Amino acid sequence: MRSTGDGTAAGGPYPLHGGTAEPLPGHSAALSVSPEPAPEAIGYRGPTACAAAGITYRQLDYWARTGLVEPSVRSAYGSGGQRLYSFRDVVVLKIVKRLLDTGVSLQNIRAAVQHLRSRGIGDLGQMTLMSDGATVYECASPDEVVDLLQGGQGVFGIAVGVVWRDVEAALAQLHGERVDTGETLIGHNPADELARRRNRAG
Repeated sequence: MRSTGDGTAAGGPYPLHGGTAEPLPGHSAALSVSPEPAPEAIGYRGPTACAAAGITYRQLDYWARTGLVEPSVRSAYGSGGQRLYSFRDVVVLKIVKRLLDTGVSLQNIRAAVQHLRSRGIGDLGQMTLMSDGATVYECASPDEVVDLLQGGQGVFGIAVGVVWRDVEAALAQLHGERVDTGETLIGHNPADELARRRNRAG
């Protein structure tokens, strides 16, 4: 699909790199797949986001400070401030890591991040990002992927829905935090007695 500049799209697939296709307007909502508590009420601290996305804390900090991937739930503030990332943020972090590992330029990655943040949940689940190492393209159907491959433009692809499920599985084993109360939400597996005590003490 190619952005028409008025929030609609036609055709496809289209490159996302700087200037040739305008990212669709939108917002970076805090999203999660957990039904309770409400998705927008859950945040993930930096170390948890790193573990789920497969990145180092140094990368996370650098990307936040340079505006590549900023936490949409809560930015760091003061000397002891803790960033809180949404589920969607963590998905984007993992995609950025994969794009960097394959040699995609920072300019193209920034365009891809903007585009991912502008799309709805249903769109992300069906989306595949393709790249030839220089340009990033969005493909919304298998036919579009084939078209890119046949044209020599697609060298590797990232199925966003697969990344989504990977992050969901990783975060299920880790801890989230209620944005409103600060309560630690224990993952399915770890028996974290310290977190349990914190919740009881609060």
